[in-house]
Amino acid sequence: MPDTLPPPATSVAHIRWFETARHGRRDIAEEVPVALVYDASTEAVMMATPADLEDFAYGFSLNEGLISEPTDIQRLDIVSGPDGIEARMWLTPDKSRRLTARRRSRTGPTGCGLCGIESLEDVLRLRGELPPSELQLSVVDIMSAVESLESQQPLGQQTRAVHAAGFWTPEGGLIATREDVGRHNALDKLAGALARQATDPNRGAIVLTSRVSVEMVQKAVAMGAPILIAISAPTALALRTAEAAGLTIVGIARHNGFEVFTRTERIVF
Repeated sequence: MPDTLPPPATSVAHIRWFETARHGRRDIAEEVPVALVYDASTEAVMMATPADLEDFAYGFSLNEGLISEPTDIQRLDIVSGPDGIEARMWLTPDKSRRLTARRRSRTGPTGCGLCGIESLEDVLRLRGELPPSELQLSVVDIMSAVESLESQQPLGQQTRAVHAAGFWTPEGGLIATREDVGRHNALDKLAGALARQATDPNRGAIVLTSRVSVEMVQKAVAMGAPILIAISAPTALALRTAEAAGLTIVGIARHNGFEVFTRTERIVF
């Protein structure tokens, strides 16, 4: 990655009031436009934290169904410019042809979190099926996963302004964490990190600092993780989608409790 990328956080002057006013400085999270470019054509532009962008490029590509495995990307360059950052990817010939055909059939523009959607029917369509899993987590496991994620968010602790997505296994604990100003981006970065490390998401649970929307469920299913744990609540559509896909949703997870919404057989009380 070139040295010209902006830092993930910037120190700014502020006035802090706590019983009295004091001048000081605070680190503020950066967000920049990141264009995901495939074979010289831009597929999406996301506002993201300028860190772990290789993981973001791989994870976005996998979760959006543009590639099937990391080796489908033959080359990846992170290029910083005056208006933002480009993740320039060159795909294998087969994947390049498929993406070209997909672009030709597209009927309209897309928005954040639903990139590449061609019709309303595609909004609820799951990308891939959740593979069978024997994974079960105990109450202690879930508490440990949540507490581990809290302690592994350096940018979050620095700025108090970013989301985190982590991957926790009973054997290894929290083995990967990625942060971003966007919750979708954090999960995509985690997906890319796991894929590049050849880590099987079927072995553990995804842990999020955000609410669980349908897009987060779709990404978790695309990754192949059987359990999704979040500190916030899910939406109704997310639960219906998770139930249909066989995904266990644990929400409102705190130090002293949590709520299990779907596929409760994977949680041992």
